[in-house]
Amino acid sequence: MSTPNGFPQHSRVCLTRSMEGGAVQDLQAKKAGKAARKEAGGDGAPPKIGTPISETLKLLPEELKANMKIKSITPRPPRKPRLERAASLDEKSWRKWRRFRTSQESLTDPNETSSSNGSLQEASPSPPTRGRASPCNPCCQQDSLHSSPDALEASPGGKSRGGASDLGKRASEISSAFGGLLRGKGFAGGKPRLSQIMPARPLPPMELNVASHSLRTANRIDSDCLDYRHYSQHKFGRVSSSLSDSRLQGNGTLYDNCSTDSMKSTFSVLTPIRAKDVRSRSYLEGSLLASGALMGAEELSRYFPNRSMGIFVATWNMQGQKELPVNLDDFLLPTDPDFAQDMYVIGVQEGCPDRREWEIRLQETLGPHYVLLHSAAHGVLYMSVFIRRDLIWFCSEVEYATVTTRIVSQIKTKGALGISFTFFGTSFLFITSHFTSGDSKVNERKLDYNKTIQALTLPKNVPDTNPYRSSSSDVTTRFDEVFWFGDFNFRLNKDRETVDSILNQNPDTDVSKLLVYDQLTSEMSRGSIFKGFQEADIHFRPSYKFDIGKDSYDTTSKQRTPSYTDRVVFRSRYKDDIQAVKYSSCPVIKTSDHRPVFALFRVKVRPGRDNIPLAAGLFDRDLYLIGIRRRATRELLKRREQKDQRSSSICSIS
Repeated sequence: MSTPNGFPQHSRVCLTRSMEGGAVQDLQAKKAGKAARKEAGGDGAPPKIGTPISETLKLLPEELKANMKIKSITPRPPRKPRLERAASLDEKSWRKWRRFRTSQESLTDPNETSSSNGSLQEASPSPPTRGRASPCNPCCQQDSLHSSPDALEASPGGKSRGGASDLGKRASEISSAFGGLLRGKGFAGGKPRLSQIMPARPLPPMELNVASHSLRTANRIDSDCLDYRHYSQHKFGRVSSSLSDSRLQGNGTLYDNCSTDSMKSTFSVLTPIRAKDVRSRSYLEGSLLASGALMGAEELSRYFPNRSMGIFVATWNMQGQKELPVNLDDFLLPTDPDFAQDMYVIGVQEGCPDRREWEIRLQETLGPHYVLLHSAAHGVLYMSVFIRRDLIWFCSEVEYATVTTRIVSQIKTKGALGISFTFFGTSFLFITSHFTSGDSKVNERKLDYNKTIQALTLPKNVPDTNPYRSSSSDVTTRFDEVFWFGDFNFRLNKDRETVDSILNQNPDTDVSKLLVYDQLTSEMSRGSIFKGFQEADIHFRPSYKFDIGKDSYDTTSKQRTPSYTDRVVFRSRYKDDIQAVKYSSCPVIKTSDHRPVFALFRVKVRPGRDNIPLAAGLFDRDLYLIGIRRRATRELLKRREQKDQRSSSICSIS
């Protein structure tokens, strides 16, 4: 059957809908046929239709092809339709910035179907057309899938008028719509994607520093430990972290120095322990190199990589004064060494009546980082041993013994007190003594020394670390490291006037001329006392005898000669195990006629065995709590006084 114009009736051609939602109907196909017939004229030649158009759109039937006469010219195809709108400068900078971002990896996720980020990977660099694409009928969808934008561009009628130009224009619309649908996966069977929403202006660039303020605040390093890592690496070689930068930075996440340091600060003291190590760990190993042993080499290297620790040893004759110094910081925490020591041992002769108050003051000064490992007394002889709280687990049981050097044993003003224990695999002995006084009683002081080394019964239960080098007649040979300190009462064999003249000539602590007359130095050189012991070089003024509360030596009628009565000596089983770092006195404490004397040492520590009686973290808990409470109360009172002082100050304007 043919149409009124003489053409056979053609079935409707199915075309895809445009981006604006309009559908190409049968009427458009008829108009296309009329335009082709008019262009053919009466030449009688069959129309020369391009193969892509005939296969894709199927605009004309076979009967029409036989009757049409089309000029034998190749029509100029229409211009290639522009599939993207011109991008502004803002959008270009936005795209360049987006490609630069390291988070671009997340845009390639094939499972993400509703994110605008995904459209950046699917489409061209420009954002897709913002029109809404509606799916077509199944038949239209089937025919449209066989066509392509390139095939549509080959349609004829580029130079002709009327229907041919309309045909090219509609082909361009179809191509544009088809390309937009492909970008939106309208016909690919996938879920539709939302079009990318472009910002009106470029967003401000993100900082590479992405650590949040809360992370910095929660994990920041304390201000008093900021330089601990630098110092420990150069001075002690300590490992401040078991979590390296490479582990933090190798996982592809963004980071900065602050967050990295904050995370590492969590492991600056305590090293993480694997669960399998906890399962297999035995704390009763008899081998020095046993893996997981509490006193073994592995644990020792963790806390002391260079296997040396710092020890503070001090002696002070308090003269039995009830009044204690207001502040002990200059005594226990001198400013010369930058860092505190690992262990503090303080011996007192003629101690104050309230021994407990004295220990509380020590705990208050040292603060919460230290605990009282053990304290003992022999009459008015006191000794206190403080250790860092994280080292309390590596100590054996603490033992002590006393010796009375007086003829009447009930009077315990002269004698000796010894405390011993093993730290890792190194045994320590600390002795504080008060020998016989008097300028000329050198022999009596020698007898006090000999009686002490013979009668001091240590160790008791803790085994000797090297019994083959021990002697039953000398307690100092039964320990690896020995520190002996106290009021030895050795004097200067010179008259008062000569000593004063030497002190006045050398006010800058050049005391080498005084030491020539020192009794203890002379006796040690002969080997009659403190055999095997050493003493650090003395560069401080004599510690005895002062007027209480003053810097002047004895001005009473007795006119006692200034002397080095208070001393610290040491010995070791192994050569160079003990190195003296500092040896000095504390002239700011003037509550006694003696000045406190202290010494700082670096001592080598060796690994040990777990099969010894362990202290198991035992310390004086009550003293610790009282001392910390006192310290906190003191700080609050100090702040309140400063606040009251500021509020009561009067500002005058002239």
